[in-house]
Amino acid sequence: MSDSTPIYTVTQAAALANMHPQTLRQYDRLGLVVPQRTAGRGRRYSRRDVNSLLEVQRLAQVEGVNLAGIKRILDLERHVAALEDQLRHLSAYRTEQVESQRRVFAAGAGGDVVMVQRGRRIRPVPSAVSESRALVLWRPARPTRED
Repeated sequence: MSDSTPIYTVTQAAALANMHPQTLRQYDRLGLVVPQRTAGRGRRYSRRDVNSLLEVQRLAQVEGVNLAGIKRILDLERHVAALEDQLRHLSAYRTEQVESQRRVFAAGAGGDVVMVQRGRRIRPVPSAVSESRALVLWRPARPTRED
């Protein structure tokens, strides 16, 4: 079961966060910690939601941040997490693109195109049709700055 699985009712989540259930309902209305809903519109909190409730409580009681400030902090943290996730995906995509540009292809013994590791050579196989031992290599064009 993951941290985002909604399993706790309002009463259970309130007990775990050491808060009054009405406080959780208020936080939901303000958009601070928004739980998932059941088919009957009941609130269901996940372990991640309970951790968020504890963070809201810490920010309010220890740091002295008001609820509007807490909402802004939580929104910015979610935004940063989304940007970091997007950066990971873009970085992986870029790495894949760079690696694809480093591939080298050659004509195999049967005339098919095969990928060859960089720095390796394939031994040409004499053809029954021709005694040519020519080996043709093709490398994809390097991307230009406009790509």
